[in-house]
Amino acid sequence: MELDSASRIEIALIRVGDQLAFAGERFAIVIVGGAALNLLGIVERATSDVDILAFATGASEQLERTLLEPPESLPSALLRASRAVARDTGLDPDWLNTGPALQWRQGLPPGLASRTRWFHYGPPDVPEMGLDVGIASRFDLIFFKLYAAVDHANTRSVHYHDLLALAPTDDELIAAADWVRPQNASPEFHVILDDVVAHVRRQLRQDREKRPHDR
Repeated sequence: MELDSASRIEIALIRVGDQLAFAGERFAIVIVGGAALNLLGIVERATSDVDILAFATGASEQLERTLLEPPESLPSALLRASRAVARDTGLDPDWLNTGPALQWRQGLPPGLASRTRWFHYGPPDVPEMGLDVGIASRFDLIFFKLYAAVDHANTRSVHYHDLLALAPTDDELIAAADWVRPQNASPEFHVILDDVVAHVRRQLRQDREKRPHDR
């Protein structure tokens, strides 16, 4: 199985939740990246993994949970569950990973926790066990995708095209750029940041101008 659609991603997460429930375990994670974009319906494309930005504490009915920096390695119970799903479905053994955890060194977008949408995956007969998945909001994904697009310095990158798919407003781009800029003191980085923002604005403006002629 490949993670080439929102339904496939959900199937994998459901299976992890089932594995955790069977083991009497429960975890709460926040995801970003291509998996989050697919689940929010912003893009439809294959992704190789599910990126964990944070773990969380608190009950599932809470509107805002406390986010925690993820460990370098997944907790053993969660790792066993994800590896079991990988074996059963042909996914990469590390399809569920904490790759984005380095972002904690620079800081998360302010208010991210309050904007995160939560879903529970696991058997309905044991709702207290399984996997809670928080999906970062579209607003926060703009921040992360702008940073990734600048870091890759290529308007052909998947991150740049994801950013276009997010269709940020000027105000959202300004807020994202203000968050990205202090994360790298290099003058070259700042030039690339301004260039990417300008490219995105120009491309989105061109797309808007084309739409009336397509009707």
